[in-house]
Order: sequence, then structure tokens, then C-alpha cells
Amino acid sequence: METLTLLLFCAALVVCVALNWSILYALAVGLVIFLAYGRRRGYVWRELGSMCLDGVKTARNILVTFLLIGVLTALWRASGTIPAIISYTTPFIQPSVFLLMTFLLNCLVSVLTGTAFGAAATMGVICATLGTAMGVPLVLIGGAVLSGVFFGDRCSPVSTSALLVAELTQTSIFDNIRAMLRTSWLPFVVTSLLYLFVGMATPHTQTSLDLAALFKTEFQLHWIALLPALVIFALALGRVPVKWAMGASILSAIPICLLLQQVQPVELLRCALLGYQAKEEAVGAMLNGGGVISMVKVAVIVCISSAYSGIFQKTGLLDGLQQAILTLSRRITPYGTMLCTGVLASAVACNQTLAIILTHQLCKDAQPSREETAIALEDTAVVAAPLIPWSIAAGVPLASVGAPMISICFAFFLYLLPLWRLGTELVKVKCKRG
Repeated sequence: METLTLLLFCAALVVCVALNWSILYALAVGLVIFLAYGRRRGYVWRELGSMCLDGVKTARNILVTFLLIGVLTALWRASGTIPAIISYTTPFIQPSVFLLMTFLLNCLVSVLTGTAFGAAATMGVICATLGTAMGVPLVLIGGAVLSGVFFGDRCSPVSTSALLVAELTQTSIFDNIRAMLRTSWLPFVVTSLLYLFVGMATPHTQTSLDLAALFKTEFQLHWIALLPALVIFALALGRVPVKWAMGASILSAIPICLLLQQVQPVELLRCALLGYQAKEEAVGAMLNGGGVISMVKVAVIVCISSAYSGIFQKTGLLDGLQQAILTLSRRITPYGTMLCTGVLASAVACNQTLAIILTHQLCKDAQPSREETAIALEDTAVVAAPLIPWSIAAGVPLASVGAPMISICFAFFLYLLPLWRLGTELVKVKCKRG
């Protein structure tokens, strides 16, 4: 019965992907399927509801953080923080190093904002515009953007995926980030070199786009606008809890919005709830977005996915798979097992959040510690999801910049990181046995 239940869920996902329907429909159908399984196992509706609620409770801190992230990303736009960062960094983009700078700038913005989708919709769009004008193939630009936005999505202190991993594994996000930097520095360097060499070998034309002049039509560009970003990173370095750090950044952005950018209080409240809306169409194409409303869909996905987790844990739906995975981990290392599981979970789930939760649920007993489980999740499911062509983790960023799906092949960081980790884990095992 367990196999049939999982196959029905997979079928729902396949139908939604094939018909280009929202992944929420498949998740809702999946919830009905798993509740029906629970009933077949003899659980009453009250017990099943309690399971779902227990699962959602594990993500309650994440849901509060989502609200803060929505407000933060809107006010960083309205205060001129993101426009200032973009204006100060884009002059360094030269045609010969364009792909490298695209990767690095998208890394920067995604670390600052903690969202791959938001970084792709801002810096990714800007880089695509610049690169197209320079004659750089969009397929290469898409790969560099995808690598960059998920670098920050993985290790930003305000990243929803990093916060979800920390919550699931009951670990410190700051300890996790330090571990992530240790495992990713070499793939990051190699990725940078690859984009440098590929970029230098790619034909291009010399051109420029004065983004500072464009943003000046909407904002007062001043160094003080960088303060909200500096606040959150200073507090993060001081190991201040991320919700407090985001709250401080929001508070620092409010007077900048009111006094420097001359935003009216009522408009500022509307911006925090519904997102930033530029007056100029050209500016809006790059910056519109954010706000509490922007986090509603991902919050619903996390709630439904967390409800799954509660059902799986109490009904034992995944117990058979967990045993098989535990056996496999003794052959190809716990990390290798988690990597295979993360890829399959990403292919089935079609979104990063559910892939992370499924991988954790299936593989948590295969890793020796919570800290190891956390970093393994970051180096598997988190970066595997954007490599699946039918996953929204790949589709949304590439659609934002107008790049073809084959750009996934040029997202070098997303391949190099898990391969590097797998290689090091296999070498460790071999050394122990030798």
C-alpha cells in the first residue's frame, strides 16, 4: 500500500508538470492521498489532523521569518539599498569578464536578499540585459545566474532554505554557514575560473548601460542607503539571531525610506505588505516585488510539506525506504546516499522545499550527527533542486532572465559542489579502510 500511495503522489506531480499547473495543486492532492493512507492504517481524522499540525509546528519559526523576509526585501528596494548596490557594482562589469562578474554579482545579491528568485529577478535581469547588449549568449548568462543565485540561497543568513535546514536539523544557522563555506570554497573558486575562461573565449561587443542614471530617476543614490545591508551582516557576524538581525535591518531602512527617498508613511506600509512598485517602467522591470504577499505561496508550500512530514513520521509511510537507504549508506557513504535521495526527491517534488524535507525525512538516520545532516542537506537537496528541468527552482530564475532551460548545463557551481563533496567523502572512507 505504501508503494501505491507514493506512486499516486508522483502521478499527481507529473500531471501538474505536464499541464503546467501550479505545484500547489499537486501538493494539495498529495495531502489528500496521504490522509487517505492514514485512514486506511486505522487513524481517525483527529489523529491525522494532529499529525499535520505537529508537522506545521516544526516550521512555525520559518513562517515568521518569511514574513520578515517579505518586508525586508520590499524595504531594501524602497530605501534604495539594492539600487545602490547595483549602481556601485555594475561599472566593474567588462565584456571579457562578463560571465565571471555575472556569477559574482548574483552571488552577492542572493547572499544579501537570501532568495534565489529575488536575486534572479533583479541582478539576474540586469546581467541578462547587459549581456544581450554585449552579444554574450543568453544560454551562458542563464547558467552563471543560476549558479550565483543558488550560491546565496544556500548560505545566506536570511535564506529560507538555509533556515529550513537549520530548523529541521535543530542546528545553528551560523554554524551551518561556516561549514558551508568550508565545503564550497574550492567549487566556488573553480566555478569562477571556468566562467572567466569561458567568458574570455566567448565573442562579444563593447557596450555599456548607465544603470546609475536610470535609478536616479527613482531614487536618491547615497552611501547611507547601504546601511540596512551592513546592519544585517554586522549582526550576523556577531551571531545575533537572524530574526532580530532582520528586524534591525528593517528598522534601519524605515528612516531612509521616509527621509532620503521621501516615501510617504502610508505608501511605505503598502510597500511592506504588497511589495515595491516603481513609478518608472524600466526601473520596475528590475526592482518590483518583495512584500509580505510575495512570501504567501512559499509559506503555503512549506505548510503543506511540513504537514506531510508529520504524517510520514507517525504513520511510518517511509519506513521501508528509510531502511533501504540506511543499508545503501554503508556502501556508498551517507553523503552519497543523501545525494542520490536528494536528486530523486527533487525530481519527484518539483520544488526545493519539499525536496529538502523528504531528503531529511529519509536520510536523517544515515548521518552521524545533526550538524553533518545539515551540511549534507545543503550540499545535496538544496543545490540539486535547480538542476531538475521541471522544478520551479530551475524554471523561475531562468524564466526571469529569459534564458533557455539548457542553461542548466552551464550552472557549474551546482555540479561541482556535490561532486567535490562526494569525492572527498569517498576518499575519507577509503583512507579509513586502508
